[in-house]
Order: sequence, then structure tokens, then C-alpha cells
Amino acid sequence: MKKIVALTLTIAMAFSMVACGAKTEEAPAAVEEAVVETTDAETEATADAETAATEDVKSEGVMTYEEYVAAELDTEVVVETYVQAKQSWWDNKATLYTQDKDGAYFVYELPCSEEEYAKLVPGTKIKVTGVKAEWSGEVEIIDATYEILEGSYIAEAEDITALLASEELINHQNEFVSFKGMTVEASKDAEGNEVAFLYKSEDGDDLYFNVSIDGQTYAFVVEAYLCDNTTDVYNAVKNLQIGDVVDMEGFLYWYNGANPHITSLTVVE
Repeated sequence: MKKIVALTLTIAMAFSMVACGAKTEEAPAAVEEAVVETTDAETEATADAETAATEDVKSEGVMTYEEYVAAELDTEVVVETYVQAKQSWWDNKATLYTQDKDGAYFVYELPCSEEEYAKLVPGTKIKVTGVKAEWSGEVEIIDATYEILEGSYIAEAEDITALLASEELINHQNEFVSFKGMTVEASKDAEGNEVAFLYKSEDGDDLYFNVSIDGQTYAFVVEAYLCDNTTDVYNAVKNLQIGDVVDMEGFLYWYNGANPHITSLTVVE
């Protein structure tokens, strides 16, 4: 009887070991499945983040660039945009060139402290609530408030040289743009002399110069608040010669017509 019991126990233990072995073999498959699910979730989250970054998805209640363009003057606008350059700060007010992936927004005299102004480095994402206004053709946001958001974006300069004589040019107002292969033309100083550039009044003030392409001449400027007389571009313009061929980058500001604020200039011929 003891032998039968012992044999029964032995068989039972054998089946138990087989059963345990089966569970042990199945465990890695379960772990592998869990890892796959986690990886898929992470991949999906990463894809969503990349899509949001590429499409520059707006928060609830925030306008797209198209909606901003369509908004009436003197009405409230709410945009999310990225600082590209800072024109000036004084009297606790900042003037900013900003842009998203669809268009640009010039933010005029945004109230902020000098400490806050220091945080608004190029690439900083901000939400701006203000009033859409126009001054001498320049569309801007005034009487605004802002908050800093997560995110960063620096626009690449788009070559719009071919659009200079086109009605389409204004669609790029305030964007960071480039101009290629333009020729420096003469300006006339107060004595009637032909010169390559003119000061608004004196060294350290705005610099004006004329450039041409395809038989058309255009007035460009180095805006002193944006690029003062210690900057490379300011001194590059001071060294221009009539007839130089230049490539430039800057912001397509508007003042009774296109008035590009140039931030870099290279003589190519």
C-alpha cells in the first residue's frame, strides 16, 4: 500500500513539475508581449509629439495664422508664436519679431520687465493676446499680454528675391527672409553726392541703402534698435561700395511699402 501511495505521489509530482515547466516557458512570451505593448505606446506618443511639432498645433482658443490674417483690424487676437528677434526694450515695453511655421507676427511694445525681456531669447514660444492694428501698412499686435510656453522654433530665412516686384510680397510681411544677388545702387546725400548708404541722422542711427535687381530699385534699412553700430551688419553696410553685389537676410517689415530690416549682409561680388 505504501508503494502504491508512493508511486501515486511520484506521478503527481511529475505532472506538477511538467505543469510548472509549462508556466515557466510561457512567462517570457508574456513579458515579451508587455514590452511590445509598451514600445508601441511610446512610439505612438513620440509620433504624436513629432506631428504636433511639425504641424504647430494650436491650443484651444488660439488662432491659426490664417485666422489671424482674416481677423478685422482693431479686434482682439490670440496667437501662439515664437520669438525670432528682439527689436528693443524701454519703459518696460518690448518690441518683438515673432513667427510660427505658417507666418509672422510683429508684437509692438509688449509690456514686460527688463528681467522678463531677458528670458525672451530667440526660439522662445509665447502666447500673445492683444489687438490687431496697422500703422503705415505694417500689421502688428498692440496692447498685448503674454505668457511663456513650452516649445522652441527658429525659422529659416526664405528666399523671396523673386517676389520683390510681386503683389504676393506682402503675404510674407514680418517673416525672416533672404534676398540674393542684389546690386548696391547710389543714394544722394545732403550735398548731392552719390553714396552707398545714408544715416538717418548720424553714426549709430538707422542706415538706409538702395539695392536693385531686374531693373528695379528697393530701399532697405539696418534698423538701429535691432542692429546697432556694434553689429557686423551695421559695419558691413558702412563699408559698401556702389556696384557691390550682396546677399542679405532680415525681417520683411512694412512702412508704406516693403521696408526690410536687414540683419546680415555679405558682399558676393
